[in-house]
Amino acid sequence: MSLESHVQEVTDFVRAHQAWAAPIMFALAFGESLAFISLLIPAWSFLVALGALIGSTGINFWPVWIAGSLGAACGDWLSYWIGFKLEKAVYQMWPLSRHPDLIPKGERFVERWGVLGIFIGRFFGPLRASVPLVAGVFRMPYWKFQFANFTSAFVWAAVLLLLGDVIGTAAAWIARSI
Repeated sequence: MSLESHVQEVTDFVRAHQAWAAPIMFALAFGESLAFISLLIPAWSFLVALGALIGSTGINFWPVWIAGSLGAACGDWLSYWIGFKLEKAVYQMWPLSRHPDLIPKGERFVERWGVLGIFIGRFFGPLRASVPLVAGVFRMPYWKFQFANFTSAFVWAAVLLLLGDVIGTAAAWIARSI
């Protein structure tokens, strides 16, 4: 089964059961931001698809946005904690061990950008999986990490939802015009 068909199943479910939009958004954003899961399941397409439903179905933006933001922040928070507790041992764990170039890229990125790297890394798929983990390994100060983590999570979730809303609105306009 393809990624597109899974995205369609999730959007169909949310369209039929709108009360589940926020919990599903939380779970998908959490998985997309958790170091190990995000390498296996690229959930950003699901998040954009849910954003497309906001305009077309009347789903309230605010609870979905907050749920997505908190899910993303919690995923990074857990990744940071895992890195903090397990240190460099996480580099040998599956699925990170199958992507040996990912951790060195994350290390260079965190060394170069510091706390700003937490914010920037949220917006780039491969970095999103490794930057919080590496920040924990390097023992980045907890509150600095959390500030960048939560602010970037709220911006990231808004961008994905609004992107989906714009795409959904444009698609509906094109469909009406044809």
